[in-house]
Amino acid sequence: MKVGKVPTEILEEVIFKNIQHKRPEVLVRPGIGEDCAVVDFGENVCVMSTDPITGAIKDIGSLSIHVTCNDIASNGVEPLGVMMTILAPVGTTKEDLNYVMQEANKAAASINVEIIGGHSEITDAVNRMVITTTAIGRQKKSDLVTSKGAKIGDSIIMTKHAGLEGTAILAADLEERLEKSISHEVIETAKGFAKKISVVKEGVLAGAVGVSSMHDVTEGGLLGALWELGEASDVGIEVYEEKIPVAPETLEICEVLSIDPFKLISSGVMIMAVSQDKENLLLETFEKNKIEAAVIGRIVEGEKVILRGGIKKVLEAPEADELYKVI
Repeated sequence: MKVGKVPTEILEEVIFKNIQHKRPEVLVRPGIGEDCAVVDFGENVCVMSTDPITGAIKDIGSLSIHVTCNDIASNGVEPLGVMMTILAPVGTTKEDLNYVMQEANKAAASINVEIIGGHSEITDAVNRMVITTTAIGRQKKSDLVTSKGAKIGDSIIMTKHAGLEGTAILAADLEERLEKSISHEVIETAKGFAKKISVVKEGVLAGAVGVSSMHDVTEGGLLGALWELGEASDVGIEVYEEKIPVAPETLEICEVLSIDPFKLISSGVMIMAVSQDKENLLLETFEKNKIEAAVIGRIVEGEKVILRGGIKKVLEAPEADELYKVI
């Protein structure tokens, strides 16, 4: 198999098929496009998600916190704690670990999350640091939002701009290579995108407004996330390429590296389906809170497609992220 997420058909055939024992307390189980597990605790539910950071080198401590907390936010809930597992290669120094933990602590504090436990070890099983985090949140059962709730006629809204996280990673990790073709100012601006990777604020705000469905955009990029949302809700997707916000820095970096910004890892971007009668309220809420947002499509019957210059192209299940073509 290729580097990156296990293909969806293998997830269904091998991973999900072999999870057979069920407990009645589990309300949301593993599924395509589903970000979190949800466990019934009476009036409240416990929302949990876990993610590794494997495609980045710099800022790995900060990314490890934000990526998994973003999953919790996609359920419309504020994360409260994170457990962290650090697998570091032979040769890692005390200073290396100190830097990672300082960055993780800074990121956690910025979204009011506590690092509540985990594990760390030096191992020859990895050739660079790998961090896996598990985030936990608590929510009223009646307020639960999942990826499965999108309804025909809903508008599709995305926050920020496509390829956000991937642009920041590429600018930081491939800086020397990019400097041959791109100005220092563009690279520095692109590296600054790392400060926008949390979607906790917009996830909680959208949950309060009452959206039908949410999904944060990670590996596979925006198009992959749209396909997953449609798959989870068993609906069609119609998205308009000209309405998708993309930063000029992302376009320039992707052009130099010959990769597709719409298929580039995009933590920091949230997509959501919202009924048309709540669309304006949601956009006004985002604007009031200084969160960039745009309507990029709608939920329809039938196929999942993107319209490019009036021509329909069918969205496909996400494959290896564009990031892995160059890192």
